Amino acid sequence: MSLALYNTLSRKKEPFTPLDAERVTMYVCGPTVYNRVHIGNARPVVVFDILYRLLQSLYPNVQYARNITDIDDKIMTAAAEVGEDISILSQRYAQAYFEDMAALNNLEPTIVPYATQHIPEMISMIERLISKGHAYEAKDNVLFAVQSMDGYGSLSGRSLDDMLAGARVEVAAYKRYAGDFILWKPSSDSEPGWESPWGKGRPGWHIECSAMIEKHLGETIDIHGGGQDLIFPHHENELAQSCCAVPDGGFANVWLHNEMLQVEGKKMSKSLGNFFTVRDLLDRGVPGEVIRLVFLSTHYGKPMDWTQKKADDAMATLRKWHKLVKNARPAALDGAVLSHLANDLNTPGALSRMPELAKAGDADAVLAAGQFLGLLAADADWWQPKQASDNAKVRIEALLTSRSQAKAYRDFAKADRVRAQLEAAGIEVVDK
Repeated sequence: MSLALYNTLSRKKEPFTPLDAERVTMYVCGPTVYNRVHIGNARPVVVFDILYRLLQSLYPNVQYARNITDIDDKIMTAAAEVGEDISILSQRYAQAYFEDMAALNNLEPTIVPYATQHIPEMISMIERLISKGHAYEAKDNVLFAVQSMDGYGSLSGRSLDDMLAGARVEVAAYKRYAGDFILWKPSSDSEPGWESPWGKGRPGWHIECSAMIEKHLGETIDIHGGGQDLIFPHHENELAQSCCAVPDGGFANVWLHNEMLQVEGKKMSKSLGNFFTVRDLLDRGVPGEVIRLVFLSTHYGKPMDWTQKKADDAMATLRKWHKLVKNARPAALDGAVLSHLANDLNTPGALSRMPELAKAGDADAVLAAGQFLGLLAADADWWQPKQASDNAKVRIEALLTSRSQAKAYRDFAKADRVRAQLEAAGIEVVDK
């Protein structure tokens, strides 16, 4: 089975050929841990979890690293607001992140590097960049000189002028060029910092991932992934640093990015009241695999719209599948499901095969496909009917009456909507 992926760097779908078929490497940018992650942050985790599962089915050894950024100005601000040490706050939210991602049935990466545990590697890489003429010290800062690299901007497809016009750039007199970015910044006595050749300070954001990738995965890796919002400046700057620190390496052969998420057709925003975290949904009673199925129903390369209707439909669908596979046994993965996934992670295509398998009564195949996609876990029990309260019984009877009336007036669209509400509540409607 051949695998093809869309490569952001080449701007086309390409056959995937690993550097070493005995050790496939993938790195995905993880969270900056200063708060609970919102559902937009969760989408890349699910996307690359599917890719991780697929790679594991094709290759004997897959090294998947997803980092934790536990030193950042946002973390420092959040810790100061609650009067807490940043190490305590960051560890608490890192643990919350692990719990929330596990609730979506994501596998754990093979490597979870923390930024603060790799300061020596970052300092070493910065020293190499200075020695090669790609970085310079100014006012206790160390900056990367973007004009020193031929081809800077190749990942995002932007010229230097375009980057300055379309990005928020810190204006500083000590910069040789306005687009130069921070590799190391000074820390005051009250701020966290580490000793370095340039005094007490802390790393810039971009250098973290470059140093951790080199240490754990190598100078050149197979796949680097993340959300589309990271292409510029984060991934562009990672690429520049690593290629300049290791001129003979390519850093990453495939760059894979998922599109962004919106809610009910609008950009997620606290001011619009449509901003919520994964934990918010879980606490409202939305099962993790329902969230996952909604994510997988849209191809990773397309913008995704989270809606209540999609969540209700996903819940009803999963109830049906869980009932079907209740006594099923794991089987070999259906070839059509695998083919869809191997074609640039076509998860909607893979999901479209499951109703066909269900219609054919092949519960074993439905179970195998579902579990490969991180669905239909054997220990899931949320879908099973529970004793209804008196209030719930009244509501159900009202819905059944409403549906009967709609059918009597031949308003079949309304009847279908009510039926979907009932099924989302775990009520199976059988017409006789």
